[in-house]
Amino acid sequence: MDGMTRTEVDKAEAKDFALGKGPLRPRDAATLILLERRDGEVRVLMGRRHARHAFMPGKFVFPGGRTDPEDGRIPVAQDLHPDEQAKLTSAARIAPARARAIALSAVRETYEEAGLLIGRAASFQTRQAGWLGFAEHNVAPALDGLRYIARAITPPGRVRRFDTRFLAAWRDSVAVELPQGGPTGELEELAWLPLAEARQADIPAITGTVLGELEQRLTEDPLLRPGGPVPFYRMVRNRFVRELL
Repeated sequence: MDGMTRTEVDKAEAKDFALGKGPLRPRDAATLILLERRDGEVRVLMGRRHARHAFMPGKFVFPGGRTDPEDGRIPVAQDLHPDEQAKLTSAARIAPARARAIALSAVRETYEEAGLLIGRAASFQTRQAGWLGFAEHNVAPALDGLRYIARAITPPGRVRRFDTRFLAAWRDSVAVELPQGGPTGELEELAWLPLAEARQADIPAITGTVLGELEQRLTEDPLLRPGGPVPFYRMVRNRFVRELL
């Protein structure tokens, strides 16, 4: 999508986003790309959004959603790696607390949509509704395994706009996997797909772009070490551009 004009981006995303007058300021959001190595290849967890959803209906996506201000008040067993926190805060010029809330929202959404609790087995208490499952299953959320993969701001002219941070984690960061899936039921047909197969699924354009970035990064850094390069996609002077954070 790098270098595409706004008209070209609108056409490419017409099936993904409702076009029309929307908010001028994009809202913070986060999504989590869960990875595992199986049979010599890397697989990614994806799920299909229900057709009744107004936002990206029927598309295969990663678990994720809008950041809740309450997410920043959740205690963690382990905070973000310093290199990852620096990437999240410096380029966007946001406070560490806000970066932490964004990362935690990816963890919460992964529980709510996929039934996967990322953290450590430990006593955990909270009154926040979105985090009660962690308390019930004695899992303290942990952020040290998260890696910042990409950032993308929804172009203007959409009914909904998000400033999305794409984070990744390996499956061994998951402390508990609920067999019935997440409590919200927002995602169906959850599946671990090889990266090449995931790119051929019915996915939003930006998801395909991020998967391509992830494949390249894994080629150069199979372990996904902290502090790696982070591509940033946004509209500048009527053209969708890619920058490195």
